[in-house]
Amino acid sequence: MRQAALFFDIDGTLLSEKTREIPESTLDALRAARKNGHLAFINTGRTYGSLPPETVRLRLDGYLCGCGTYILYKDEVLLENHIPKDRGIEIIDCIKRCNLEGLCEGTEDVYFSNRISRFEQIESMRRYFALAGLGIERAMEEKSFIYDKLLVYTDSRSDKQAFLDFISADMEAIDRGQGIYECVQKRYSKATCIQVIMERLGLDKDQIYVFGDSSNDLSMFEFADHAVAMGVHDAVLEPYTEHITGTVEEGGISSAMEHYGLI
Repeated sequence: MRQAALFFDIDGTLLSEKTREIPESTLDALRAARKNGHLAFINTGRTYGSLPPETVRLRLDGYLCGCGTYILYKDEVLLENHIPKDRGIEIIDCIKRCNLEGLCEGTEDVYFSNRISRFEQIESMRRYFALAGLGIERAMEEKSFIYDKLLVYTDSRSDKQAFLDFISADMEAIDRGQGIYECVQKRYSKATCIQVIMERLGLDKDQIYVFGDSSNDLSMFEFADHAVAMGVHDAVLEPYTEHITGTVEEGGISSAMEHYGLI
């Protein structure tokens, strides 16, 4: 078949959120697809510095990170865009003013508050990243760093709307449910970075296949004709899904590639 370019979300798509591992069937499928001449890319909301080591060791054709704000193709950085430093400081101040909590995500590191969070999910993430040596050098309150996006948590004590209004001019807040918002620079998304790769490699849209499970995959599902949703996925993806496969643990990636004749 004609060469295809495959774009994979990480968490809940390539990487099991239960075992924190990439299933062997997925690894075999990636190797087989590339042997067949297809291209494989990570397309993730994670910034480059916070990629799981398992995905970096795959040495795929490219890594599209931070919801489109960083693009690495082979060994060449095609795009890297940060939130301007002064604007980044304003947003951090607004997080505190509106009584939200969260973390800032940069190309080199992630940045948590130096205070213990009232949200256990944040403390769980802090422990997870600390095991990888991330999020321990500088605290959010220092404001001495550049970052690309942020993840915020809200509850009844938060002035959520005031914060969303404050960032609305230049940031898009993706609702991840349960009061959690992934805040991404406007003009960048998982779809815009696919377009950069298409233009660079001279690919047509019918050569593009995307694989995902969550609401931050929506832009690439809206963009691609061949969109594969994992067995457990956010309902927002369904109107744009061409094929629903099994879960990560059930070998969903391998099954979907077989369905399309990629392997």
